[in-house]
Amino acid sequence: MPRGVPRRQASLQKRTSAQQRSHFFRQLNGLWQVGQTLVGKSTFLTPRMMPQGSRSCSVAQIGAEDYVPIPGQHVVLSLPQDRVCHSSSSSSLTHVAPTVRLILGDQLNPEHSWFGKKDPSVTYVFMELRSETDYVVHHAQKVIAIFAGMRRLAEQLGKQGHQVRYFRLGDKDNLQKFAENLNTVFAETKAGRFEYQEPDEWRLDQDLRAFAATCGLVTSCVSSEHFLDGRGGVAAHFQKDAKRWLMESYYRKMRVRTRLLMDVDGTPAGGEWNYDKENRKPWKGTPPPPKSWDVSHDHSAIWAEIQAAGVKTMGSPCAKEFPWPLDRKEALAQLDAFIERGLPDFGDYEDAMHTSSDRLFHSRLSYALNVKLLAPLEVAQAAADAHARDPRRYPLAATEGFVRQVIGWREYVRGVYWAKMPSYETANGLGHTLSLPSWFWNGKVKMNCLRHSVGQSLDTAYAHHIQRLMVIGSFCLTAGVDPAEVERWYLGVYIDAFQWVELPNVIGMSQHADGGFLASKPYCCAASYVSKMSNYCGGCPYDPKDRTGPLACPLNALYWDFWLRHQNRFLNNPRIGMAVRQAANMSPTEQAAVRKKAAEIRAGIEEL
Repeated sequence: MPRGVPRRQASLQKRTSAQQRSHFFRQLNGLWQVGQTLVGKSTFLTPRMMPQGSRSCSVAQIGAEDYVPIPGQHVVLSLPQDRVCHSSSSSSLTHVAPTVRLILGDQLNPEHSWFGKKDPSVTYVFMELRSETDYVVHHAQKVIAIFAGMRRLAEQLGKQGHQVRYFRLGDKDNLQKFAENLNTVFAETKAGRFEYQEPDEWRLDQDLRAFAATCGLVTSCVSSEHFLDGRGGVAAHFQKDAKRWLMESYYRKMRVRTRLLMDVDGTPAGGEWNYDKENRKPWKGTPPPPKSWDVSHDHSAIWAEIQAAGVKTMGSPCAKEFPWPLDRKEALAQLDAFIERGLPDFGDYEDAMHTSSDRLFHSRLSYALNVKLLAPLEVAQAAADAHARDPRRYPLAATEGFVRQVIGWREYVRGVYWAKMPSYETANGLGHTLSLPSWFWNGKVKMNCLRHSVGQSLDTAYAHHIQRLMVIGSFCLTAGVDPAEVERWYLGVYIDAFQWVELPNVIGMSQHADGGFLASKPYCCAASYVSKMSNYCGGCPYDPKDRTGPLACPLNALYWDFWLRHQNRFLNNPRIGMAVRQAANMSPTEQAAVRKKAAEIRAGIEEL
């Protein structure tokens, strides 16, 4: 047994609070492998689970939340003999070899515990890679934002005294892949350890696991310290054999856990868990949208590097007046601005769309959240605190709707993603095969709702959830577009789109391609909904009230044809059975006209 460990273990026996346990795991992350008894019997922290199929794993891979203090038990851990840590102090464990730590482009949290101590033996590595820019065609603003954010964090760490190795896209020694560049840094630093934070995308998780297993160094994967629940938290909440996992029950669990918008007696504030029914008003011009909280940066130099490298992108780069936050300070300022200016009216007009504003009262904080400049709990807490201070100015319906998006839906879709990958990526439960129209890449379509929503997405790398779900998504669903093509476009076009959050929203919510596992009904609409919730129909060459005429809005025929094509699947669905029955009760002549019109629309989809 290594010298010093028994006394260290004894000193930790009294640490039983969640905070102390978390601190303990951050200290020991990755030093141990499951194997033989090391610490002996005592009141300690015992694993409840290991990764499925694993014979060994690090403390970090199991996760601190999977340990509980149990008297008389022990942790079954072993330390590789060639990595034994010796220390002149019985109260510390030290590394014997330099450490390389990888920071991914969506791991830009400067407050991660990694950075709490300066250690000259630790090198932080950032990489701008063609393997990451090229796996789908990304929006130009997305590539710029991530590169700019990585450069700023690397600069901040360097100024704080940390050792940083940065690979820019055009550097001659940049081999454009994680493994090759990491091996370069390993050789430069004579590293004995490799550490990385949990990737949020299955693709990168698999790649880094494989690399870590073969790189020849002691490795560990630590928490990104961002999410409120573990990867398996959602799956653990639901029955394994449940046909669908309804978000509402999980959301209530998260409300109870975080105590957000909860009364002291444990009931939800206002007596209801969900006020969504109050948040569906169209916006008619008043109140005026709040003054924008966008920033402005000149990222022309970064954009020139991206172009010089030949990276294929889509959309407008907006490089000279770049609107997205560069660091946590700017993201926090945007959070404050949204709470002050946007949240009061967010709820009423959450589902509204209008050509005069690309956001109305939405926060546009999803990018900052998804690259971890902001933490979900601090964002939701800021909204809840505002309501507590002034419930008249910050209505409960608006506050609850925003909090639900952050601690409910966002955490839920992440859990679905990790439970269902990798097969979820190829789900196509409705058998849709139509190709995505080419105007998704240039916005040149005559339908005003799509021209505005797709065009805005290309111009700004942003659209709010109703534009994504009920305009663009609904069109693709009712037209029968291949969900894999839809998913790749969404993954590329939106600045906040990382696969863990984008894939379930597209495959499960938008395209209903998972057989109804995530969403209990297909989300699709005819022109009447778009007309009610927006001003898109004004000035459009198509008639929103016509179903099958020569100038009829294509949304109408596609909507009714969708229910005719899939009536056997959805007839008994209590949430949409009425629409299916309406389609089934059409006269044979009406049904034939709808089917014919829908077929013409699909055949001429490039000319809409």
